[in-house]
Amino acid sequence: MIQKLKKQINRVFVGKEEVVDLVLCCLLGGGHVLLEDVPGVGKTTLARTLAKSIDCSFGRIQFTPDTLPSDVVGMTVFNMKTSAFDYHEGVVMHQILLADEINRTSPKTQSSLLEAMAEGQVTVDGKRYELPDPFMVIATQNPIEFVGTYPLPEAQLDRFMMRLSVGYPAKEQELLMARNFLAGTEADSLESVCTAEDIIKMRKEVTEVHLSEGVLGYIQEIIDLTRQDSKLMLGASPRALLALVRASQAKAFLAGRDFVKPDDVRDVAVPVLHHRILLTAEARIGGESTDSILATLIRQAKIPKE
Repeated sequence: MIQKLKKQINRVFVGKEEVVDLVLCCLLGGGHVLLEDVPGVGKTTLARTLAKSIDCSFGRIQFTPDTLPSDVVGMTVFNMKTSAFDYHEGVVMHQILLADEINRTSPKTQSSLLEAMAEGQVTVDGKRYELPDPFMVIATQNPIEFVGTYPLPEAQLDRFMMRLSVGYPAKEQELLMARNFLAGTEADSLESVCTAEDIIKMRKEVTEVHLSEGVLGYIQEIIDLTRQDSKLMLGASPRALLALVRASQAKAFLAGRDFVKPDDVRDVAVPVLHHRILLTAEARIGGESTDSILATLIRQAKIPKE
């Protein structure tokens, strides 16, 4: 089923198998993903293709400075016929939610997603409403344009399991994409290869993937090294450790194994931790990059013998 799902997504979202794998890790690990890249590289296409391939409802909201929290979570409206307040659902009541250009809306509206992402529910006028299962937020932001934007605070960035960059496709992949476009192969033309129930079942199987004490200690050591490095002003949080554990389990599951290897941890460590740490001013001035520092710390961590 995993192979069918990958093949179906790659019919439209061409040439980015690694990105697809990591997004599926987030989906099966019960996490959310932040796609940060320039316009036109397929961020929206990836979200729509994923929702179509797994037969899940898809909602999209284009964030702007005047977007209100009620546009996201919904609102209660007084019904004159029944003399009661009726809940009108917001766009968050979809299984796959695309929050497009999330950094273009105000912090108040951004924070309306926090409860949904962390607890799978929203609270409107004191009443809680459960979100559909499975639920996943795919948020996008443009790293080039900064005028009129509200950068996501560290507390909200920490809610995303991974931050990914799509990048430009290779020449052959871009030509294949053009041929598919001419042939009319689009997300809406795809058929589902699995259901929402299948995703829920696989999520449960991911939680049962064995993670030994040695590998768990390896993960904790990587997290601890981010807190000790003098080039980092902010290290990874305990939530980052839990996210790395679950992402490693999902990576092993995608590989067809029922146990986690150190290789699985290394494959997902950078996208899981990249947005959770902050460089010091001296490191930024010195031209250090977050990815290079993380790569060094991962090499320093002692690989378990078992």
